[in-house]
Formats: sequence, structure tokens, C-alpha cells
Amino acid sequence: MFKSKIDESQEMVKLNFAILAVSDTRTLETDDSGALLKQMIKDSGHLVLDRDIVTDDEHLIRRRVQSWVDNEEIDVVITTGGTGFSQRDVTPEAITPLFDKVMDGFSVLFHQYSAAQIGTSTIQSRATGGLAGSTLIFCLPGSRGACRDGWQGVINFQLDSRHKPCNFLEVLPKYSSR
Repeated sequence: MFKSKIDESQEMVKLNFAILAVSDTRTLETDDSGALLKQMIKDSGHLVLDRDIVTDDEHLIRRRVQSWVDNEEIDVVITTGGTGFSQRDVTPEAITPLFDKVMDGFSVLFHQYSAAQIGTSTIQSRATGGLAGSTLIFCLPGSRGACRDGWQGVINFQLDSRHKPCNFLEVLPKYSSR
């Protein structure tokens, strides 16, 4: 669907990730979506430094993500869950105040890619992304399919330092001077 070019002649820069599952019913042991994200991130050559789960509580979500934004070792945070329209779905409300810059294009591309997989049901997601300080944050729906689509269809390419014509490492302060 989308054309992405990877310059194989360059060495890939490994990024450090944290994954947060937002759920009232799952535990780390039963969080299949977070486990899938962790495996895909590792398979792509990056590192997962932390993984956690919190309930659908705006303050708990924001506090956990803020702790990773404050951690200079974490480059990227991916959340899974809490992006729908039920009353308990508050991940975008929790995370958006942390953004210095909103990544409107992420939501657009996620929905385009997702629509090819699940049709108009993609409209029920409020997937979002942005930059908080020097940390990239992506908020994905809680299903394994949505996590796979978000990673394989969009995020993976923009976090690969070899991706051309541009990638997000070029705007992250600790990598932009390379």
C-alpha cells in the first residue's frame, strides 16, 4: 500500500522502547497485544526497556507515560488500548496533554492502513501520536490486529534510521547530530 525505502547500506540505530497496555481486564501475562508489540519491536532490531499495564484511568495512564518521558533512556512509548469510544476509553485524553507536538499524520496513515484490513470499523479508533519532550509516543487500539497494523504499516518504517527520504531519528535531539 505504501512505498517505503530502506537504505540497507547504512547501519540501523537501535531505539529504546517502553510499552504500556491500558486495560481493566488484562494482566501482563494475558496482554497479548503488548506481547506482540514487544516481539515485533525486538524483531525489528530495537530494544524494549520496560513494559507495564495500568487500568483505564486517565491519571494512572498519564503518570506512567510521563515517567517514561522523563527517563532519558526511553526514546519511544507505545500504548495499546483505551482509544475507543466507550466511557472507560481515556488514553487519548491522558496522553494528549503531554504532547509538545501532535503527529496528525500518524492517525491518518494508521486509519488508511487499518481500513484496508478491517474496513470502516477503523473509524472507532482514536489512535494518535505525538512528541513529548524528546520522546515519541504512539497510542494504538488494544487489539492484536491494530497493534500489528500500526507497527507493520506505519511506525516501524518511521523509526528505522535507514528509512528514506526521512525518519523520526532526524528530529530526535540525541540522534539528529549523527
